Amino acid sequence: MIVVPENITASPPTPWLKTLVEPQIHPSAYVHAFSNIIGDVRIGANVMIAPGISIRADEGNPFGIGDNTNIQDGVVIHGLEQGRVIGDDNAEYSVWIGANTSITHMALIHGPAYVGDNCFIGFRSTVFNAKVGDGCIVMMHALIQDVEIPPGKYVPSGAIITNQQQADRLSEVQPDDRKFAAHIISINDSLRSGYRCADDIECITPLQEAIDISSSGLYGIARAEKLKTTTSSHASTLSPDVVSNVRRLLSQGYNVGTEHADKRRFQTSSWTSCASFNTDREGEIFTALENCLQEHNGEYVRLIGIDPQAKRRVLESIIQRPGDIAPKTSNSRPAQAEAHNRASAASQTHAASAHSTTGVDPEIKKLVTQLLNSGSQVAVERADKRHFQTSSWTTCGRIEAQHEAAVIGAIADCIANHPNDYIRVIGVDAHAKRRVAEKIVHRPGAIVQTQSTNGSSTRSFATNSHATTSHTSSTAASSSLSLDVVETISRLVAQGSAIFTEFADERRYKSNAWETGSKVAGNNAADIARALESIVRDRSKSYIRLIGVDQQARKRTVEKLIHRPTK
Repeated sequence: MIVVPENITASPPTPWLKTLVEPQIHPSAYVHAFSNIIGDVRIGANVMIAPGISIRADEGNPFGIGDNTNIQDGVVIHGLEQGRVIGDDNAEYSVWIGANTSITHMALIHGPAYVGDNCFIGFRSTVFNAKVGDGCIVMMHALIQDVEIPPGKYVPSGAIITNQQQADRLSEVQPDDRKFAAHIISINDSLRSGYRCADDIECITPLQEAIDISSSGLYGIARAEKLKTTTSSHASTLSPDVVSNVRRLLSQGYNVGTEHADKRRFQTSSWTSCASFNTDREGEIFTALENCLQEHNGEYVRLIGIDPQAKRRVLESIIQRPGDIAPKTSNSRPAQAEAHNRASAASQTHAASAHSTTGVDPEIKKLVTQLLNSGSQVAVERADKRHFQTSSWTTCGRIEAQHEAAVIGAIADCIANHPNDYIRVIGVDAHAKRRVAEKIVHRPGAIVQTQSTNGSSTRSFATNSHATTSHTSSTAASSSLSLDVVETISRLVAQGSAIFTEFADERRYKSNAWETGSKVAGNNAADIARALESIVRDRSKSYIRLIGVDQQARKRTVEKLIHRPTK
């Protein structure tokens, strides 16, 4: 849901601007409530607009801000009525800021101005009537005016660049500078995600479940040098997740390594290092990874990311398990060795086939892989429709196994044995003794697929017609509340949270000015659902959102829009 608050407004009427144009903001962007955006401002995907920013396209316009860019606290973006630059889409702009760029604290970008992709504009620096090429790094307190900075140039702190000769003499950006700029992009993308989720438990949970840095999202300048032509051939034999993790580790200046363990040592977490990687070149690291996987085929292998400055690990991710088929390296091996490896992998895969994963939702496999790679334990719980209303779940047998195929098989068995129940997968941090994930993987009425232990036959069936009805009671079953809303109610009741409602008409909705309703009364989730349905019927012409409040901490935990007026 994107709420248009009062700090995002159309441009005022002026002699040079007859049309009142409103900002265009991509739904994935985040704009802080203490910033102001006025006029024809076009903001791309995953943009972060921090507090205290003024982006004012009321004189010069339009402004363009590219995908994945962050605009930090105190930045001012404005433009003169005269003068235009050509954006990357070949249209005219007063101010154009490219993709994957950081405009940092208190900087001033005054049009006509162009800032390219993958740039860094430092604290309190000014860009006016100038063009900054792609990949430039501008440090603090610099002035760039009436010039064009060529791509890939470094502007030191305090520099005053006001003629083209000065601009042409600037030094080149160094790899460490690129890594620093990439790190800033990563941090602000994580902040954007966090701010968007701050008051929504449903949104926060996936972020908390992300247990490696692959969720941090680095973009265009995430590599210190362009990929060599040989890289793609090496990377194609590795999984996309492994390739992505390696590239992101390198982009942040981290060291990459691998460790291996046989089944016995894996149980005691006794890992042995593979040969060290004495390089930061992708192609060489991919080759070394392939060699390690081949050399230790039939063992567990994990990828390690190390912060050399803090001397700590930032990533531990298992990239091979016994039974996986290791990638073929670019250096061919004798045919006998290849045949032996394939036979070994095939025999181990067959040994795990008692719990075949055929027919299991790929999302379940992905979740299990994430949890096991993080060292979490996996459990399964079930609840019939009545107990689901009160969030009273029953354990569906303890899963002792740590092998992915066995865990997925246990989940599939639980689903097959209880097709008319809700089934959810639980991730547990054994050390902290807390849950790190809760995800519903089956609902009554879903198609269930089963497979015999020898994998020779499969069958599928649907639950009976009664099971396909809504999980709410007959008095609460209404199309006005979605299943997602009912689940939210059940969870809030189980947590002991209070539930309130807020209302807004069309005008107040656009300015984010909500009217608070009274607390929704009810002895259980079903009663509250029925009360909410009544509220929706009575206030059908208003926007209605559900508010969950932690009464002890006295803070909101959920804000969820549950009804929109029909237009």
